[in-house]
Formats: sequence, structure tokens, C-alpha cells
Amino acid sequence: LSSRFPFYYEVKVAFVLWLLSPHTRGATLLYRRLLHPALARREKDIDAFLLRARERGYQTVLRFGRRGLNLAATAAVQAATKSQGALAGRLRSFSVQDLRSLPDQ
Repeated sequence: LSSRFPFYYEVKVAFVLWLLSPHTRGATLLYRRLLHPALARREKDIDAFLLRARERGYQTVLRFGRRGLNLAATAAVQAATKSQGALAGRLRSFSVQDLRSLPDQ
């Protein structure tokens, strides 16, 4: 890009200094003359877009929250089922005499 435009970097630095300088107030001037009128013309469209984005974000959080809760509930039920089966198998391995010899707590 700098080969096509002589003094490209120098002009770029001068532009940034103009934007930042409190004496020229370039950024304020640029905002008030160009950016603010463009944003003001499109304000309703921007507000509608932000509202749709917020609603979609809310729906997405709800959808992922439901999925997460369903996965957690399924994992808890599976873990409980597996541990119950292991506990029952462990208890079956004891004889009645073994169970009587356990200290009462």
C-alpha cells in the first residue's frame, strides 16, 4: 500500500495526531460531521437490531441452559443407577452371618 501512495505512513501519523490533538479536536469534528448524522438516520434500524440480538441471546442462553440441565439430570440418574446396581451386587456378596457381624452404628 505504501508503494502506491508516497508518504503513506507520514500522512497516517499526521491524521492520527490530528484526531488526538485537543487543539484541533479532530475526533470531535469527524464524529459530529460524519458519524453522528449517519447513526441518527439509522437509529431505529440499530435499535431494532439490538433488540433482536438481545432476544436471540436470551433464547440461546435458555436453550443451552435446558440442555445442560437435561445432561446433568441424565448423568445423575445414570450414576445413581450404576451405583445402586454396584451396591446391590456388593450386598448380595455378603452372607447373613457377615451382615450380623458388622458393628451397629
